[in-house]
Amino acid sequence: MVPVPDGRAGIDAGLVKRLIAAQFPEWSGLPVVPVEVDGWDNRTYRLGEGMTVRLPTAAGYAPAVDKECEWLPRLAPSLPVAVPPVLAKGVPGEGYPYPWSVRGWLPGETATPRRVADMARFATDVAEFVLALQRCDPTGGPLAGAHSWYRGASPAHYDEETRRCIAALGGRVDTARATDVWQAALDADRLGTPVWFHGDIAANNLLVTGGQLSAVIDFGTSGVGDPACDLVIAWTMFHDDSREAFRRTVGQDDGTWARARGWALWKALLTLTECADPQGERVDANLSVIDAVLGDHRRFG
Repeated sequence: MVPVPDGRAGIDAGLVKRLIAAQFPEWSGLPVVPVEVDGWDNRTYRLGEGMTVRLPTAAGYAPAVDKECEWLPRLAPSLPVAVPPVLAKGVPGEGYPYPWSVRGWLPGETATPRRVADMARFATDVAEFVLALQRCDPTGGPLAGAHSWYRGASPAHYDEETRRCIAALGGRVDTARATDVWQAALDADRLGTPVWFHGDIAANNLLVTGGQLSAVIDFGTSGVGDPACDLVIAWTMFHDDSREAFRRTVGQDDGTWARARGWALWKALLTLTECADPQGERVDANLSVIDAVLGDHRRFG
């Protein structure tokens, strides 16, 4: 998540107020304020003290509204921490072309190392959430596809893009080893029954209260399919003891881990190729992810 000015994607507090007044007049007197740190796929606003309004920024993100409104209430009782409570679903209006939703506000802060009391324990809690989600009944759930940006499907969907990134980063990453990791991900066929996945288990979507995992948010890329994409946090947030704690608790077979390495590699490579500045914290973070993934492949692959 990154700080963004009010008005991005044609969405601002004035539009939100008009939508609320037209469709949910019982809340029209409540203040509407942009959240301090927002996401990219959606714009989010505080509505009073206890609610948020969430609006997709483009057509590709709009299908998540119906999906989350239908499935979050069904999944919530089986999960060990809070997920966004759905209060209402809005329809296009006031010049805004997409469905949108009103959620209950979840207390907590975005997970960062300084906010987490014990990173190994936190990693275990995240793994237990992933496992609890996998145990949810997948019957009738949305199969992985365009609505999940192909999380939960085979990483082969991004084969051309990944190989293009590898070629573009010659001299900056070990392209031979990166190609081996990617090919191993493609060769690892998914076995077993499709299960629920979140699709974006990342620090920005994990909330902590008192140093402990308290909520998981943003199920826009969720669905039913291959859970390998939910293991990427092993390299993007966890290190050493916490990575081992996550791996030990979440389990999963070797093929799932091979595909997970592919997912992590794809995103890190893509981010690096899109960074205009070859230096900086974001570049260093993604190079670190790539090094960790390549090291894991050498160790376990």
